[in-house]
Amino acid sequence: MKIAGVYSALDPAGVLLHEWCVHLLDEVRPVHDWRFHEVEGRLIHADRVDQGLDADLLVFLSRHTSKRPVPQLTVHATGNAGAAALGGEAGRFAPCMPGFMQAVLRALASSAPNGYRVSYERTHHGPTDLETPSCFVEIGSGPAEWSDPAAGECVARALLSASLDPGAVSLVGFGGAQYASRQTAVSLETRGAFGHIIRTDDLGLVDEAMLNRLVECSGTVAAFIDRKAIPRPAVERIQSLLDAAGLPVIGESDLAGLGSLPWEDYLSLVAMARSVVPGAGLRIGAIMECPDPVPVRFPGELLAEALRADEAGVVTGLESLPVVLIIESGRPVPTVITRAGIAEQIIHDLITLCVKTITGNQQTAIVGDRLIIRRERFDPKKASALGVPPGALYGRLQRGEPVVIDGLEIRPEMVRSPCATEVLVEGLERYL
Repeated sequence: MKIAGVYSALDPAGVLLHEWCVHLLDEVRPVHDWRFHEVEGRLIHADRVDQGLDADLLVFLSRHTSKRPVPQLTVHATGNAGAAALGGEAGRFAPCMPGFMQAVLRALASSAPNGYRVSYERTHHGPTDLETPSCFVEIGSGPAEWSDPAAGECVARALLSASLDPGAVSLVGFGGAQYASRQTAVSLETRGAFGHIIRTDDLGLVDEAMLNRLVECSGTVAAFIDRKAIPRPAVERIQSLLDAAGLPVIGESDLAGLGSLPWEDYLSLVAMARSVVPGAGLRIGAIMECPDPVPVRFPGELLAEALRADEAGVVTGLESLPVVLIIESGRPVPTVITRAGIAEQIIHDLITLCVKTITGNQQTAIVGDRLIIRRERFDPKKASALGVPPGALYGRLQRGEPVVIDGLEIRPEMVRSPCATEVLVEGLERYL
């Protein structure tokens, strides 16, 4: 890929970054073909600067200015959701390359000088009249940082070594403030790669036409909504626009659980999971791809008893299988998705996991195909007989805490009675 590093002679940070990039070219041996181009005016007014440049990507090497200067390194796309106070045109966005922006962000985060914060910024300022994808990479936020050789070297190395992640999932982000902290964390920890990010204060400006421009400019395949930073009515409005545009919304937990699945496979799995449980989430197990997905159901009562015996162990065991878990209210349901060719083996493995969890963690007996689970449970009749009034004290006893009534200590074991639960598992002996 051909990259043009564009800087202004008026910008001390841009000049510093250019000098460091040139200095490091032979040492770093860049992944991409870098060339550099100097402009005389401010970069925010460099509309159409890509005309005549033989480049696949423009990287604007720039300073970042803040009213409260702190050391920071930032990455962002350009455009104006509202008025064009700092170059470009109102309501227009320049094309960007989310995968490269993510690669630079990660490289900066791994090697930033002490005291420097690394983050995306929301989309703001010009230039907007560009045909070539671009992004700003900046040193901030004051003169001390703009001339800091440690910052200059760090950013230059990050730029020259950055390579596109073929598995990056291009996202448009909604919500947050100037520094997109939530989107930064998502991009550093998952495959989510952000292009344009619209801050909370500008969400009211987003309409169908603007959303289409945002998607087109960044090659977006999904949207991320920072729900904690947006009032509920605004979330509902943005969600409605996204639904109308057919753009899926993906959350942080879904991105974290995406694994190495191709995005197209993931979309098919989401559709299948939500046909089983509307609104369900996914958790990807040890599965690399799933081009021929099928839902596989196993006994729900068996799963419930296994989760009751050792929920963390069961979930870990499920995630070690080549399956996709369907999650409802934070817990797996008794249907998973797997490849058609291994469905029968997966059913056997799922039942085996549950049976062994139950028999290994609870008192059990086996009678034919019946798995009998013996346990003690809270008996309200015994509690009442000992003078314990219904209410909060019942709850404490159920949680295993003793209570005192009229000077008498009532221990949890004093108000328990034996009980048994039977689970029918056809061919039970095969799973022991």
